[in-house]
Amino acid sequence: IPESGHKYYLQFSTEDYRTGEDAGNCLATVLYPKKKSRPVVSIKCSNTKDEKEIQEEDNRFYQRIRHQSKPITANNIPDSYGNIEPALEPVWALAVAGSSSIMWEKSTETLRYSLAQVKSVRQWIREDEFIEFDYTVLLHEIPTQEIIPCHMRLTWLPGQPLRVKHFCAPSAEQGSGAESGSAAGPSADKGASL
Repeated sequence: IPESGHKYYLQFSTEDYRTGEDAGNCLATVLYPKKKSRPVVSIKCSNTKDEKEIQEEDNRFYQRIRHQSKPITANNIPDSYGNIEPALEPVWALAVAGSSSIMWEKSTETLRYSLAQVKSVRQWIREDEFIEFDYTVLLHEIPTQEIIPCHMRLTWLPGQPLRVKHFCAPSAEQGSGAESGSAAGPSADKGASL
């Protein structure tokens, strides 16, 4: 679009992260503005799962984390062989959901990211019903092949959007300036569905 940027129309299918089952189809438009700013995304999805079934799964997932005998702490998920302990799968799933909002914010037409590893995670015990974790995640930047460390504070309660605040170390392409969308700025608190 002259003077605005590039607009893409996408049609894609989704799958349940944990089970691999078909989760629905989506139509989206993505506008990458000419000036450096986040893409503008409009998306509509049809779910194959019943909303009640999704809520029940979220509640089981939440209860599993909420009723740990002690706060969860862990390092190097997955390990150097690509394995994830079954007890840490919920922690990994939350990291995937939370880091997806960071990757969406940092991605451009020429750069994309994937979650390489959770270097460390620590659960915070709260007085309210929310669950909260501090993560240090490593994002793989493509095509540069750089590994970008990010600190991520994640808060969640079923039926509510996942709240993510983050700060990422600047990549070589960004230089040494302040990271936009860092935990210091109001734009860092993004909602993402789990």
